[in-house]
Formats: sequence, structure tokens, C-alpha cells
Amino acid sequence: MASFPSTFPVMLMIIILMVCSLILLASASNLNQDFDITWGDGRAKILNSGELLTLSLDKASGSGFQSKNEYLFGKIDMQLKLVPGNSAGTVTAYYLSSKGSTWDEIDFEFLGNLSGDPYIIHTNVFSQGKGNREQQFYLWFDPTAYFHTYSILWNPQRIIFSVDGTPLREFKNLESIGVPFPKNQAMRIYSSLWNADDWATRGGLVKTDWTQAPFTASYRNFSANACVWSSGVSSCSSSSPSSPSTSNAWLSQELDSTSQDRLKWVQKNYMIYNYCTDSKRFPQGLPPECTMS
Repeated sequence: MASFPSTFPVMLMIIILMVCSLILLASASNLNQDFDITWGDGRAKILNSGELLTLSLDKASGSGFQSKNEYLFGKIDMQLKLVPGNSAGTVTAYYLSSKGSTWDEIDFEFLGNLSGDPYIIHTNVFSQGKGNREQQFYLWFDPTAYFHTYSILWNPQRIIFSVDGTPLREFKNLESIGVPFPKNQAMRIYSSLWNADDWATRGGLVKTDWTQAPFTASYRNFSANACVWSSGVSSCSSSSPSSPSTSNAWLSQELDSTSQDRLKWVQKNYMIYNYCTDSKRFPQGLPPECTMS
């Protein structure tokens, strides 16, 4: 009788989850239908009949794209493969944002690093033009080796940032205690790859090595189960969300007990910065949401 290591059940579960994720994403979206390349002078490309989008950065310029649609709440998924090798100084930003001086924004930013050192995932939430709600994480895998699914769940009650279905962060609607929450402004999806070596890696101490250029990040399998906002009307007000074959249960979705445990695991083992514990930054007292359990 063959013996298995004690970690076998965990390994088997991880494999099953990865296979399920690939099955769910088997029907690839056409990125030409969902996105417009907005800048980069040819450095951004949509390839393989719309199945793959790449952004590139060299010393002259980065590149970027945005969604054709605006959304007011949704479950947004995208698979990304980040810049490999020595990516120090580069930032891959993937976020939702509205326009204007009192904009709302929900951010993923991926801060590059020297070869062998971990990427940093930087998250932030802006409401009515005010951010300063940063949380940063390492990852438990190499985000440059394969594609991984980065998700934003945004409904009227909460915002949840997830990677491959594992929650990193939850930002709850706490308007009841005076904390603004993004709920009234429709947002587009934006992404860009750009040089930020004045701050991105070790506070700007490590500069971009342009001999490694061009730097490239890749995107595929976009999915938006969301309320499309057009001419002042939400697609959810009279019909189903933008993916009519799927349920709109995400509109009231919350973390179940298993997801709460996974969130605690990530924050205990992989969180490297939390504005809610930075008392030096807030000498007048931490933001009110930080006092909530």
C-alpha cells in the first residue's frame, strides 16, 4: 500500500480548485469587445482573435487600456500574468475608477521587484476623492509564472478583493458611522503598465533596469457579471446584469465562514502593510472604519 505525505489532502484540494477555475474560464471572452487601448503608441496589443491582451513598457513609454462599458456594482474577474524577471521600478495597475474631482476608485496595483524577490499587491479604496486606505500583501505563489484570476466584488454592502477565489481584503459599507462608500458613481475598468521607480520598489531605492526592457504584462479571460451603466440607466434596474446567463446573487454576496477563515489566513501570513495599524500616520486617531471588527 502506497503511503502519502500528510499534506496530500491539502495538495489535492488545491489541484481540484485550480482545475475548476480553468473549467469555469474555458469560454474565453473577446477582449476586443470589452476594451479599448487608450495609450502606448503600439505597445498595447490585443492578440489571438481577442483572447489575449498585452501591455508593454520601455524607456520611452508605458501603455494602457480601459473598458468600453461603465459599471455600477459588479463581480469583475481578469486573469493576469505579471512582468517576469527583474521588474523593479515597474507598476502594473488594474482598477475601477470614475471621473471628476470627487472620484471613486477600487485599486489593484502590482509593484515589481528584483528577480527572486516577491511582488507586492497594493490595494486601495477611494470614495468621493479620498483614499489613504492602503493595504499591501505578498502572494503565496509566483504571479509571473502562470495566469491567476484577480477579482473585485463590488456591491452596495462591501468590496472584496480576491486572488484565485481567495479573499485578500474586505472593505465594508460603513456609511452608518460616517465612512464614505463608493455607490453612486459608475466606474470604468482601467489598466496600465508604467515606470514608477521613484517610489515603487523599496521606496524608490531600486531603479528600473532598462536593459531588461521591454517589460510585458498579459491579460485574458475577462468576465464582468455586473450592472452596466449607460445614459444614466443601470442594466440591473430593468433586467439582469451584463451576463444574463448568470445569477445576480453577487449583489448581496458576503464572505461565508470558509472565506472568512481564508481571509484571516492571508492577512495573518501575507499582509505587509495595513493603514488601520499605522498610528504614526494618523496621529489624530485611526480612521473610524479601523475601529470596527
